[in-house]
Amino acid sequence: MTRAAVQLYTLRNVDQPLTAVLERVADAGFAGVEFAYRVTEADPEAVVATLEETGLEAAGAHVGIDALEDDFAETVAFYEKLGVENVVVPWLDAEHFESREAVTAVADRLEALDERLDERGMTLHYHNHDHEYVALDGPGDAGDGTGGAVERGETGFDAFVDATDCGIELDLGLALNAGDDVVARLRSLGDRSDLVHLKDYDTGAGESVPVGEGDLDLNGVAAAVAENDSDWLIYEYEGADPLASLDDAATRTRDLC
Repeated sequence: MTRAAVQLYTLRNVDQPLTAVLERVADAGFAGVEFAYRVTEADPEAVVATLEETGLEAAGAHVGIDALEDDFAETVAFYEKLGVENVVVPWLDAEHFESREAVTAVADRLEALDERLDERGMTLHYHNHDHEYVALDGPGDAGDGTGGAVERGETGFDAFVDATDCGIELDLGLALNAGDDVVARLRSLGDRSDLVHLKDYDTGAGESVPVGEGDLDLNGVAAAVAENDSDWLIYEYEGADPLASLDDAATRTRDLC
């Protein structure tokens, strides 16, 4: 059964201790959190205690590829303390998607990490942005810049999905903004889409908006998530004053699960 979580990047600028932010997330009605950034500066014992007190679960954590490759043992040990099983590489530079050779090279790096994480009982995922959608087959356009699906050749993201076996945490808003058909993409990912980022997007303005206020086909997304039996639908919002819409976002996210 799919459950509702929030990506804590949404609340990155909330001027409260991380433990208080977690309590606020639980009060809003989310079942889980996906860690990013601030958690590495927090006391892990206090974070774990708050998770236990609130009933929140660790849906996953965004962890930079450099930390995983350069400091694997220490990085993994930290997230093990928090009960994290889903490790998400949140970003790879655009250069890794600009040619088939580059895609193959970075896919090999992720495969190596996936194998090491599997030995520790963890699963690797990759979270897309929109720069992965560069065209690989000449003049075909990778997106129209307004979120509309367009006629195009293979993109760096297409090649990346084909070259990897790890989970794909599809950022629905950024994929939409790049011109992807996000519902079809979700369906094609199948059981690789255990984590799904529910980021609604106003493609005309080119910006993240609270869920329900943008151009995402929410009914289509809900059907695809159910079809894939995804584990977590993870709300993310990059705009100002995220607390103002947090309760409504929790309700809407749960309704889509």
